[in-house]
Amino acid sequence: MPKKLKKLSKKKLLELKPYLDSIVEQVEVPSYIESDPIQFMHAFEDKNDQELAGFFAAIMAWGRRDIVIAKVDDLLNRMNYRPAEFITNFSDSDADALDGFKHRTFKSEDIYWMIKAIKKAASEFGSFEGFWSDCYQQAKREQRELMAVFHQRFFEFYPETPQRSRKHIANPDKNSSAKRLYMYLRWCIRKSEVDLGTMSFMPASELKVPLDVHVARQARALGILSRHQNDWKSVLELMGKLRVLDPEDPAKYDYALFGLGVRSELVDESYYVNGLL
Repeated sequence: MPKKLKKLSKKKLLELKPYLDSIVEQVEVPSYIESDPIQFMHAFEDKNDQELAGFFAAIMAWGRRDIVIAKVDDLLNRMNYRPAEFITNFSDSDADALDGFKHRTFKSEDIYWMIKAIKKAASEFGSFEGFWSDCYQQAKREQRELMAVFHQRFFEFYPETPQRSRKHIANPDKNSSAKRLYMYLRWCIRKSEVDLGTMSFMPASELKVPLDVHVARQARALGILSRHQNDWKSVLELMGKLRVLDPEDPAKYDYALFGLGVRSELVDESYYVNGLL
C-alpha cells in the first residue's frame, strides 16, 4: 500500500507560487528549444507545417528526448521536410516513403492512418486547427473532455483504422492522462519564447499540464498531487492546484515541474513536504 501523501493547504500553496514562478522563468527560455521536440515546430515558418510537424513530434514524444528527436527527424525527412504539402497531397502511392519507419510501438502503418485522418480533417475543416476548433465546440456543447471528443472524431474519418493505431491517440474517457496531446496544445495555444501560439480556438486558461513522470513525481513531492497513479484523475487534481497559482496560464507550471525533474540544481528541498519520492 503506497503511503498517504501530504497535501498543501491553500495558504502553503500560495507560498509555493514564487518558487515555482522563478523556476518557470529559468526553464522557459529559448535555449530549451534545442533539446526538446518542440524544435520541430520552430523549424518551419508556415503555420500548417508547424502544426503538423508539431503533432507528430508530440505524439511520438515517448522515451528519451534525444531518441524522440532523431525519430521525428527521420519521419520529417520521409516527408521531404514539407509536412503540410506531403499530407495534403498524400495518396496510397506515397505510403512507400513510410516503409520501415519505427519508433517504440509506432510503425509505418500507424503513421499511414494518422496522415489519412489529418488530411481528411484539414480538408473538411479548412485546416488542422479548424478541426480542433470544431472538436472544442462539440466538447463544450456536450460538456465532455476535449481529448475524448478529438479521439472519437479523429478515428471517425476512417473507421477501419486498426486498434493498434488508435492506441497512439489518448482518450481520457479511458482514464488516460492525454499527456502528449496536451503537450501539443501547450505548444500551439500558449505564446511565449518557447511555445508558438499558432492556434487560438481555446484560451490558455483551459490547457492542462502534460502529466509525464517528471511532472507527476515533482508534484507529489511538493504536495500538490496526492494520487499515486499517472492518470486522468490525477491530471484533474493537479490542475485544481495549478489554477489557484495562475488561473489564466496554469500550464506554464509544466516548465517548473519538468525543470525540477531534470535539473537538480533548481531543487530546494525545503519546499518538498513529501521528500523527493
